[in-house]
Amino acid sequence: MVDRLTQGSKIPPLENGDRLTRFEFERRYSAMPQLKKAELIEGIVYLPAALRFRSHGQPHSWVIGWLITYAAATPGVSTADAPTVRLDLDNEPQPDAVLLIDETSGGQSRLSEDDYIEGAPELVVEIAASSAAIDLHAKKTAYRRNGIQEYIVWQVLDQKLDWFYLSEGDYLSLPVDSDGIIRSQIFPGLWLAVEALLTGNLQQVLAVVQQGTRLPEHAEFVQQLANPPR
Repeated sequence: MVDRLTQGSKIPPLENGDRLTRFEFERRYSAMPQLKKAELIEGIVYLPAALRFRSHGQPHSWVIGWLITYAAATPGVSTADAPTVRLDLDNEPQPDAVLLIDETSGGQSRLSEDDYIEGAPELVVEIAASSAAIDLHAKKTAYRRNGIQEYIVWQVLDQKLDWFYLSEGDYLSLPVDSDGIIRSQIFPGLWLAVEALLTGNLQQVLAVVQQGTRLPEHAEFVQQLANPPR
């Protein structure tokens, strides 16, 4: 019989498929410091498999570079790599990347005293192997219900990227414009050259988002962030 108790502790370890409350999930996760990523989605524990270079690690780094470029030009906006997000009592994901408006600038999420995100970041990005991944099913439902305004899923093996935006409680797809760019509705100037990203042309991806941050509407957004409504 397999011993389900963590070594030196009477706290059971997290196991894939466990059904837990968020509080019990956090208790078990905290007792496993060797575990680098675990998620609670709709009350079910998900433990990721080993991450491959071309299907996850490298695409992940490109997305982070894109978001950092935007955040660096946009005071009042922050990005993070795989942070824990306390969405609700049944959901505590670790998205591959988030972009959020700081609470002091009028954002809809906040940082807890123990340094976790609480509430819904404005934008979440997930790197998925294919369209069959949890990212397009249970996670998408949880993100929509909790009010994440924009959600990007890059399906690496399918060479496809979906960018959803929240409209009247449902996720709709943002279109790719005639110039091959998707433009955020929440973050003015956050532009993505989709084909360049899918083919690994990071220079073009960064050039396009830098172009977006030079627009007057981006400057107006920065001013709004500096003077949020009270």
